[in-house]
Amino acid sequence: MPVKHRHPIADLFDLLGRRWALRVLWELRDDPVPYRILRERCDEVSTSVLATRLRELAAASIVEQTPDGYALTSSGRELLDHLRPLNEWSKRNIWH
Repeated sequence: MPVKHRHPIADLFDLLGRRWALRVLWELRDDPVPYRILRERCDEVSTSVLATRLRELAAASIVEQTPDGYALTSSGRELLDHLRPLNEWSKRNIWH
C-alpha cells in the first residue's frame, strides 16, 4: 500500500497513478479475469509489474483473487463507478 498521507485522496491518487493500475481496474470491470488473460489484455505488461500492481490494489481492498481469477471487490466496483464519469468527460472534452 502507498505511504499514508493526511489526505486519503492523495493516497488514492498515488496508487491509481502508478503504471498499469487504472488499466487493471478497467480490465476487471465486468468479470473475474485469470492472471494470464489479464496480462494479455494489458498489452503484455511485465509479470513483475502486474504482480506488484495486483498486490498493491489487493492491499487497498480494491482487487481480490478469486477461484476464477482477479476481480474487483465491492469497494473496487464502487471506485470504478466514480471513475466512469471521468471517462465520459474525457471523451467529450479531450479526445473528440
